[in-house]
Amino acid sequence: MALAIRFATPDDAAIILRCIRGLAEYERDLAAVKVTADDLRAQMATADPPFECLLAEFDADPAGFALFFRNYSTWSGRPGLYLEDLFVFDQYRGRGVGGALMRRLFAIVAERGWARMEWAVLDWNTPAQSFYRDHGALPQEQWTLWRLALCTKASDST
Repeated sequence: MALAIRFATPDDAAIILRCIRGLAEYERDLAAVKVTADDLRAQMATADPPFECLLAEFDADPAGFALFFRNYSTWSGRPGLYLEDLFVFDQYRGRGVGGALMRRLFAIVAERGWARMEWAVLDWNTPAQSFYRDHGALPQEQWTLWRLALCTKASDST
């Protein structure tokens, strides 16, 4: 089988949603997913999309994704990459898909001259923590993630 990593297009919205739902199920919070394929498609079709997405495929079969957006470091004065989600479907885990996605993300940071790449990992997700450590990342233990959700329903705050 051949592994390919490519940028997603608006036509891939249903695949991206499938990955988002797969990740939410893994994280035990499927009910929190409110986004639709139509939402994703419309956002990706704008002149300034709010995110970019890499799709991993084995012989054109979706294997996983990495959804990210640009952030900014005031101290370095340069943009960075914020990895919102990285997910690999069960049947493709252990086959190099996650590593290939990470290497492509690292390359994007370098190609664009950005300063760094950051993301958050759930405290209980030790397999992900080990995976990221294996790729040279370290937790930023001196920082605590904070959130102010501006939603109409409490259930929308995730």
